[in-house]
Amino acid sequence: MKQVINADPYGKIALQGYDAVAFHTIGKAVKGNPAILAEYLGHKYLFSSESNKATFVKEAEKYLPAYGGFCAFGVSLGVLFPVEIETWEIIDGRLVLQYSLDIKQKFEEDKDENILKANGNWPKIEESV
Repeated sequence: MKQVINADPYGKIALQGYDAVAFHTIGKAVKGNPAILAEYLGHKYLFSSESNKATFVKEAEKYLPAYGGFCAFGVSLGVLFPVEIETWEIIDGRLVLQYSLDIKQKFEEDKDENILKANGNWPKIEESV
């Protein structure tokens, strides 16, 4: 399975080391502990607790960031941009990130249309990378 993930190219750490489960369960961006990690399809995910790690391992696909953790607005335009963690939000049960708070605001102006565009573009981006 091919997977395009916004991760550190050397350590293959996804989500800039933030706990993927915490966004969903406590509604906060929480730094993960390097001693508590799980690998999924060749990338490392860090967690703030063993409980969150176990939750991720059980249902990883549920907690993976949308669009590989790249900027959702960028994906809606057909390009990959890095993200700032503080832009995170949960949309339809998926962790969505943006390039910046300004871009997040722009994305929100027509969220439904931007999600449709991003969902349409993502398979093409995955194929081309």
